[in-house]
Amino acid sequence: MKRAAWWFVALWPAISPAADELTIATYNVENYVSTNRMTAMGYRKDYPKSETSKQALRAVIQRLDVDVLVMQEMGPPPYLEELQRDLAAQGMDYPHAVLLQGPDTDRHVAVLSRRPLVRAVQHTGLVFKYHGGYEAVKRGVLEVEVATPLGPLTLWGLHLKSRYTDEDTDPESAKRRAGEAMAVREFILKQIGDPAEALFVILGDFNDSKASAPLRYLTRKGKMHFAKLLPAADASGDRWTYHYRKEDAYSRVDHVLVSAPLWHAVKDGRATIFDGDDVRAASDHRPVVFTLEFGYTQTQTATNQTTAATNATAND
Repeated sequence: MKRAAWWFVALWPAISPAADELTIATYNVENYVSTNRMTAMGYRKDYPKSETSKQALRAVIQRLDVDVLVMQEMGPPPYLEELQRDLAAQGMDYPHAVLLQGPDTDRHVAVLSRRPLVRAVQHTGLVFKYHGGYEAVKRGVLEVEVATPLGPLTLWGLHLKSRYTDEDTDPESAKRRAGEAMAVREFILKQIGDPAEALFVILGDFNDSKASAPLRYLTRKGKMHFAKLLPAADASGDRWTYHYRKEDAYSRVDHVLVSAPLWHAVKDGRATIFDGDDVRAASDHRPVVFTLEFGYTQTQTATNQTTAATNATAND
């Protein structure tokens, strides 16, 4: 099932692109919702994200200064409205907002954008085979489209199943996450037409590593390589995006995958993991940010698309 984005997002007709750069980030904002959590006062049920953490989060978003922000673990609509309003009060206006209301009623994929959205659709009916039955992709897939000088760019925002599970036959939900990724892949491939020409980015919290099945499924199908993982690191060269506080473990689970025609447009050929002030207080994840540059002639674009497609196959 798919539903158009609806309640406080402004949908616009196709527009002429206004800038030669587009900066995008994916950011798990860690339970921007009332939920059971540990606090300085101990364990609390149905407790909101602290004001200290919210303030730190807004400071990080201000430092990121992106055009489009794709978020995970956002609460229901009032929580996104609150963040949008509080950012605007601090001079950060993101007038276009979309929230995907999927099977998970507590934690959602959401987008804040400075750029008008040509299209915004929430896809909530994706299913896959699991333990002899069918399971829904827990948080669905959020599709948004923005105009660029190269043509419409589609962003596919996702948040795959966490490693928490009560299934003894599927430790850390590895099979379930792989099933979600395969369902998402098949759906996206049906939507984009020829992958060699499509302009798209798949990004979000994959809850899995670079060498995992979900990353493999979302970059290739058989011998066809339709997307490539952007390399990413912080200013010190560290590559972790998630800190599991309970075990004091660090891993990279937040990723950006770009289609071959876009590879040439990625500034410096890589993404950056933000490691500035307030990032630890804001969330247990660090945002991943990248910039697309569109200052190319059509001839250069065609040449670079061919080169990018070749490199994506050779280097994957």
